[in-house]
Amino acid sequence: MTTALESRPSTRARQLAAAVAVAGATALLVGAPAVLGEQGRPAAVVVLQAALAVGWVAATAPAGAVGVAVLALTAGVVADLLVTAADRPGPGAVLAVAGPALLASVLHQMLRRPPRRDVVGSLGATALLVAAACALALLLLPDVAGDDGDPAGSPLLVVGAALAAGHLVDAVLPRPAVAEGVGRGVPGMLLAVAAGVAVALWSSGTGDLVEVVTGVTTGLVLGLVAALAGLAASFALADAASADGVRPAAGVLGDAVLPLAVCAPALLALAVV
Repeated sequence: MTTALESRPSTRARQLAAAVAVAGATALLVGAPAVLGEQGRPAAVVVLQAALAVGWVAATAPAGAVGVAVLALTAGVVADLLVTAADRPGPGAVLAVAGPALLASVLHQMLRRPPRRDVVGSLGATALLVAAACALALLLLPDVAGDDGDPAGSPLLVVGAALAAGHLVDAVLPRPAVAEGVGRGVPGMLLAVAAGVAVALWSSGTGDLVEVVTGVTTGLVLGLVAALAGLAASFALADAASADGVRPAAGVLGDAVLPLAVCAPALLALAVV
């Protein structure tokens, strides 16, 4: 049986690794356009879609794992292509891919060799990954991820800061815990929102009252969404923990990328307001 003293270092290492992974994913999305030009962000999104599909499948091991990963990655790449090729890109292109992909997931289950174990769980994993991969394609829409010419003003920095801050605080102070076995604490959630507000204020500036109110509002909304998204990912990955309480290392990719995908619709909503 794993003792608290034995599990605590592994929990701290996992949270630190997740914070580093979040920072790396955010830097990739924000910095790739500056390095690679107009193809930078599409390339970054494809990398994150692949990391999410492979990492989540490796961590949770759903039935029909290879098919789940292939379906999710294919749906994500097709959504990317539709968004980038459209004359007037919009979220409708993403929805046009997600629907048929979910139907294809049913066909995937029919083609599995019998006995088909855990069909419901495999369908659920496919639906989650397809939705997340397609949501990442929303970051390719104009203004959703910010101006490529001004990385410092990207709202992705707010989301990334909130997610990374939450993991860093949980590595040091995961108590009081949100739930046993998840490794996430109330202080981490609160400071994640605070980090989002701080970065949003820094990005928007503090020249006048309008900028301050805009920064605080943006930080609160994105910080809260990011904190809840990170918590949801940790809850889902907790089910993949082995009997001794140790989660697969690949779960770090899920902890980092899935919340970014969940936050993409919130970034879209703020862009169109």
